[in-house]
Amino acid sequence: MVITIVGTGLIGGSLSIALQEKGLASHVIGVEHNPSHATKAIELGLVQECLPLADAIQKSALIIIATPINAAEQILPEILNHVQDQVVFDVGSTKSKIVEAVQDHPKRGRFVATHPMWGTENSGPTAAVKGAFSKKATVICDKMHSDADALAFVEKLYATLEMHILYMDSTAHDMHVAYISHISHITSFALANTVLEKEREEDAIFELASGGFESTVRLAKSNAAMWVPIFMQNRENILDVLNEHISQLRKFKSSLEKENYDYLQELIEKANGIRRILK
Repeated sequence: MVITIVGTGLIGGSLSIALQEKGLASHVIGVEHNPSHATKAIELGLVQECLPLADAIQKSALIIIATPINAAEQILPEILNHVQDQVVFDVGSTKSKIVEAVQDHPKRGRFVATHPMWGTENSGPTAAVKGAFSKKATVICDKMHSDADALAFVEKLYATLEMHILYMDSTAHDMHVAYISHISHITSFALANTVLEKEREEDAIFELASGGFESTVRLAKSNAAMWVPIFMQNRENILDVLNEHISQLRKFKSSLEKENYDYLQELIEKANGIRRILK
């Protein structure tokens, strides 16, 4: 099967590796606006060639959109303008806006809105890795608006990649990822800025940073070009989460200011309840 991947970075590149390894892709075409990324994607074998969008669609049975979410929202209608019976799906971290962008498009049924729940702080073709999606979850949103054969096609693809499929409507998805994913990134960015502002000795940061700090701040290395559009598109949900997060931080601050260590212990023990979910 010939597959086009629009955006050959971390997710698109890792998907290409997986699809080729599983024998689902006989030929992968890249669509890439960054010339250096296009060259590197071909060099790494993530794609066999890079073509203009319309030419790539014409040659492909499947088109995967793996660009930053703001670019995906803009390019999806154009892709649907060119498709006949091809299947199109995206891998973006928010779903409501991209679904709205094509809700009245005559080819809406050829599109399946998905979100594989995997990623790292790295970006670009060199960030692509093998075995990225096995045993991970992927979300399919608003499946009732996709054609039955397109939906079945994408379900089978994700099953072949050994992913666990969840179904949600796009609004619920965006609310849940604000709590589970997006707040983690904002917290990491804020913590990194706090440390960089207060700890001026870079050698001390490097030498003293333990595993706990490193794992907490790891996401702060994530690409702004990808995350700013996500925060913009999921603004209302993220603001709701941030308000709650700030409220929780104030409780810790207050317990220390008032030397209320019993309350501090209570807060920590309550947080330990996450063990029931994340074992």
